Amino acid sequence: MSNFEKKFGKYAIPNLTLVLILFYVAGYIIQLINGNFLLYLSLDPWKILHGQIWRLVTWLIIPPSTLDLFTIIMLFFYYSIGTTLERTWGTYRYNVYLLSGMVFTVVGSFLCLGFYYIWNGGPSPVMLEGIQLPFDTFMTIGSLMFSTYYINLSIYLAFAATYPEARVLLMFVIPVKMKWMGILDGILMLFMMLTGGVFTKVAVGASLLNFLVFYLVNIKRVVMSPKQIRRRTKFRNEVKRNSAVTRHKCAICGRTDEDSPDLEFRFCSKCNGNYEYCQYHLFTHSHVK
Repeated sequence: MSNFEKKFGKYAIPNLTLVLILFYVAGYIIQLINGNFLLYLSLDPWKILHGQIWRLVTWLIIPPSTLDLFTIIMLFFYYSIGTTLERTWGTYRYNVYLLSGMVFTVVGSFLCLGFYYIWNGGPSPVMLEGIQLPFDTFMTIGSLMFSTYYINLSIYLAFAATYPEARVLLMFVIPVKMKWMGILDGILMLFMMLTGGVFTKVAVGASLLNFLVFYLVNIKRVVMSPKQIRRRTKFRNEVKRNSAVTRHKCAICGRTDEDSPDLEFRFCSKCNGNYEYCQYHLFTHSHVK
């Protein structure tokens, strides 16, 4: 992943957890104004194949549940653990974790479409709880299962795996280690996957697969104790304070961009080699041949 990080790390989105929460806010506003409009934003692979490609992105706006006090508390909690993971792993690695979970979910939605299309013998009406529904309506209803709710649960799992000894207050009173909360979260997700329908199985399975793949690939990099995190952060800060990296240096006067931040530096195209000059010597120096 280091090669990818060198090439694509600059495109990583900082504070991605806050961006997702802002998406939820937009979703709750839409839900309050006209909840039925969310049906036009869901991850419906049948509609996507028929030209509604905006659904590949807009499904991120669909909120995981109705807005209440418990939801607000949980969003604050997920923001806390999400930003902590971003600081621990780095912005690029945290982006990869969330975006790969989203990609797995999108792929899973198309697998659901393929399953029902083959199982039903084409786009024929489907029986749902004793009611016969048109195929497109059935897919629209099922697509509501694809939201970032299960991706949020995978963030919880990742935090528990990274900080297994950290403690949280269950019900704001009982201190519990994160490793036990993570185990309970994993059991809950497995239970939902085993007892739910095909859409639920795929949605939960995509998040669990994302966690397992990322964790197994990066277990040595992301799992560390809080003491290790503090020690690594302290070391990085000391390196920044004690190291002076010069970006530009004039080959004539020796002045650098650190000595004179207002100076402009340019390379000379007529000199043989990488010779850089400040604005006072760029046009007055003798070319190196």
